[in-house]
Amino acid sequence: MSLYGPVFTAIYDPLLAWGERSGMHELRRTVLADATGDILELGAGTGLNLDAYPPSIASVTLTEPEPSMAKRLRNLDGRHVVVESGAEDLPFDDASFDTVVSTLVLCTVDDVHRALKEVRRVLRPGGAFLVIEHVRAERRRLAWIQDRLHRPWRAIGYGCNCNRDTLAALRNSGFDVKDLRTNRWRRMPVIVGPLVAGRVRPT
Repeated sequence: MSLYGPVFTAIYDPLLAWGERSGMHELRRTVLADATGDILELGAGTGLNLDAYPPSIASVTLTEPEPSMAKRLRNLDGRHVVVESGAEDLPFDDASFDTVVSTLVLCTVDDVHRALKEVRRVLRPGGAFLVIEHVRAERRRLAWIQDRLHRPWRAIGYGCNCNRDTLAALRNSGFDVKDLRTNRWRRMPVIVGPLVAGRVRPT
């Protein structure tokens, strides 16, 4: 357990509040409206997605590797199962979920390709992977800034890699990304501004 973990948990919602009010909360609702059946959410954090799920879903299982965040999730809502687990080693059987959700998570995992392999494994045939992720900028100047600020931002952001090419990682891990749409995380630092959001499926 990192000494910074509880501190980051305490400041996480205030840090994101301006961005949430400036469009991110609505984007969560738009993307998660497509969630169906049994849901697995990766890195559920402080539970910012919980009120964005449609009422018709069967169940929500929340994973979170940071103990202080997992504790907060358990205190928020006793209806959902909370599992302290990273995305690279999911303690679930193959084909366990109809939908897997990742919002602002793939930037922090140590091994993104292993995590995406796990997503494919636990998805049921025909299942969907719903994502909202900040990505490496297409604009050369902004990508250069992301590279230069990567190390200090990673320390501040509790492992967040602002320059990770998550879109390429999804393609290389066998996901069809044609339904992803570009977006922007408004009122947040420019290095985490470029977003992709929507549904991807295993090919």
